[in-house]
Parts: sequence; structure tokens; C-alpha cells
Amino acid sequence: MTKTERIENIVKKLKTRKSKNVIYTIIIALVIGAFAHRFYIYGVEQNTKVFNIARDNIENGLPVDVLEMHKTDGILYEPLNIKNNRAFVDGKRVKLFKVGQKIGNCKIVSVSQNIDLDYGMHVIRTKNCENGLQNVELNANGFYVPVSAIVGNTVFVADGGIARAREIVISGRDSQNALVKSGLNDGDIVILSDVRENQKIKIEK
Repeated sequence: MTKTERIENIVKKLKTRKSKNVIYTIIIALVIGAFAHRFYIYGVEQNTKVFNIARDNIENGLPVDVLEMHKTDGILYEPLNIKNNRAFVDGKRVKLFKVGQKIGNCKIVSVSQNIDLDYGMHVIRTKNCENGLQNVELNANGFYVPVSAIVGNTVFVADGGIARAREIVISGRDSQNALVKSGLNDGDIVILSDVRENQKIKIEK
């Protein structure tokens, strides 16, 4: 059989009803498949969310750093300007200082409860202290909270995934920490991050 005869034979077979049905079926299947694929891609695009940090914070809570409260022995540092082993403080600060308190490698040896009439202030005497601004160690037991977590006299505590404002009473503070006299309980979770009242939060592990 020549090449021409083979081609004519193929054409003749394609013209039969059965061959036409097969071809039409293939074409219809391809069209349906193309539409199905397009609808699938469209569905995937509709269900895909672009990550938005603000929306995620609202839905799942703002990630926050926290500190669990437990009473502990700690140290606050109160500045004292010393010259020739003497320092002068006003009536508001004098009660912070006591005999025996450490100032680095030296200590306080006396605290005047009466005002020095020449200076109008209370006199604190030290022993073996260098001249200049020194830090007096104030030892106390209680709840120590970073001052960065305090707004006025308020801290925020975690309550079931929600930030709640809590009023506190501070008995002392330095540049880093505050000693809380009341308003906190053992086991309270103080939020260290910037939050708002009733804001949904997520504690960072």
C-alpha cells in the first residue's frame, strides 16, 4: 500500500460516525477540563488570604512579653550625692535611708532625723565613700516590676487572653524597677509590652 493510499484510508476511517463521536468526545472533555481547572484556580485564589499583621493581631491577639509576679528579695538603687562623707536630702527622701545601707564598698553610718539649720536639709553621714554621685542599695521583699511596664500608677495584667488595667501602689523605684506595695498578687502575669485596656493578647513563650 502506497503512502497516498494509507492517507486516504485514514481519512475514510475518520469520516465514519464512530470516529466522529470519539473526536467530539475528546474535544468536549478538553473544554470541560479547561473550565474545571479555571474554576479550581479561581477558588484557590479566593480562599487565599494575604497575611496582614494588624488583622492577625485582632483575630489571634497581639503577641506580648510578660513577667509572672512572685515576691522576691531585691534591690533598688537610690542616688546620693556625697562630699567628704556627707550628703544632704530633703524630708521626702530621708526615710529611704537607714544606718548600715551599702553604697558600693562603703556604707551609711548615720541619718539625721532633724533638719540641719545651716542647710535646711537632713544630713546623711557615710564612711569611706568617694565623692560624687553614688547609689545606695535599698533592700526589700516584694513584687518588682520594670518601670517601662508602668503607666502612671497602673500596670496591665493578662486575664484569659485579655489585657486588664490594674492600679498599684509603689513604695519605691529606681531607673529600672519599681517595688509594688499593693495591687498585685502572687502569680499575676504583668504585661511588659504596650497594650490597651481589653485588648486581645497572645503570650509569647
